[in-house]
Amino acid sequence: MNQVLGVDPQEFLQKLFQIAVSAADPAIVLPEHLPAAPPGKTIVIGAGKAAASMAKAVEDNWKGDISGLVVTRYQHGLKLKSIEVVEAAHPVPDQMGYDVAVRMLSMVENLSVDDLVICLISGGASSLLTLPPESIPLSEKRNINRALLKSGASISEMNCVRKHLSLIKGGRLAAKCSPAKVVTLSISDVPGDCPSTIGSGPTVYDSSTANDALNILKRYDISVSEKVLDWLKSPDSESLKSETDLLHNNIYQIIARPQQSLDAAAQYCRNAGFNCIVLSDEVEGEARDVAKVHAAIARQVAKCNQPIPAPCVILSGGETTVTVKGSGRGGRNTEFMLALLLALKGEKRVYAIAADTDGIDGTEENAGCYLTPLSLRAAEEKGLYLPGFLEDNNGYEAFSLLNQLVVSGPTLTNVNDFRAVMILE
Repeated sequence: MNQVLGVDPQEFLQKLFQIAVSAADPAIVLPEHLPAAPPGKTIVIGAGKAAASMAKAVEDNWKGDISGLVVTRYQHGLKLKSIEVVEAAHPVPDQMGYDVAVRMLSMVENLSVDDLVICLISGGASSLLTLPPESIPLSEKRNINRALLKSGASISEMNCVRKHLSLIKGGRLAAKCSPAKVVTLSISDVPGDCPSTIGSGPTVYDSSTANDALNILKRYDISVSEKVLDWLKSPDSESLKSETDLLHNNIYQIIARPQQSLDAAAQYCRNAGFNCIVLSDEVEGEARDVAKVHAAIARQVAKCNQPIPAPCVILSGGETTVTVKGSGRGGRNTEFMLALLLALKGEKRVYAIAADTDGIDGTEENAGCYLTPLSLRAAEEKGLYLPGFLEDNNGYEAFSLLNQLVVSGPTLTNVNDFRAVMILE
């Protein structure tokens, strides 16, 4: 394996991913943001892929009595002493997520001004905490989620629809807590770190409208029932707006965001002697198109030492999308990497990794995958027709056959995708 500056490129890139994940560890980033204990009782609620580890960080550092309920993805739970952790389905909601939402709203009813609610929100909350209006069956909400996930819609567009088809998102959860004080601690997994988009903003006001949701459904040609259309045309479908007094005394803090993880990885690169550039923490767009841009930059570095001289590492974060047209297996990171591998055309000096910081790329067990200058030749020797794999949205299978998947297991945090492209001298 090629060595540069005393490091193995493949191991170095996987180390960068671990550093990015560690920078968003709730045990490290959460304690300093805990509020003071109230005169009354303290209840912890929350949802997301990091909900269990966030709840543990609260429990481990809280002085006094505490109770609560959080929901996280299956296989992401922890057994805690005072806070109940329930597991539910992601990215398509299930009955367990519905039941937890009902229980959570009941738990925060009839609180007083002396009480405190600590709400823990991270990526994944939108599907894990699901509560459609009575007129819309959960089965249809599930179908709409599936269609959105395949459509190529951005996370902000998907969550706009989710907020307006919910009785708990878009500020409604915090409204139910009133007059108790609500302190929301969140881990951002969305480009731009917008609080109303993170987990569909159950504790913050929202500027989007039900008409926006209708337009998104129309834009992506997602068919819905008359019950859904009737709901989105009624005033009851509107999320809480900035004019409401219900949320004015609440506090919202983002305790970890993609930029922090990119900065930590960038510093590690520089300490190791690499030049490093962070393109952006909010890259969006079709994964295969984003890959072409990254490949063009890498080839420019290899050819002209622009915009940064080799040896270097190019970092980026954000959330790409995949318009699913094939029947293959794979998330947006394997899709990105498969397109990157093809666009690099066997460039001899480039290594790369792309992985989701929650440890799950799409619905598979891998966080993502990596490539080396030998990956294209290896695929040819195995008789793999990579354009066909890309056409079928089958990046998982391609990198599985190349034995280049990155499998970390659930990380219990989530600051979205992490991409690193290394160009050697």
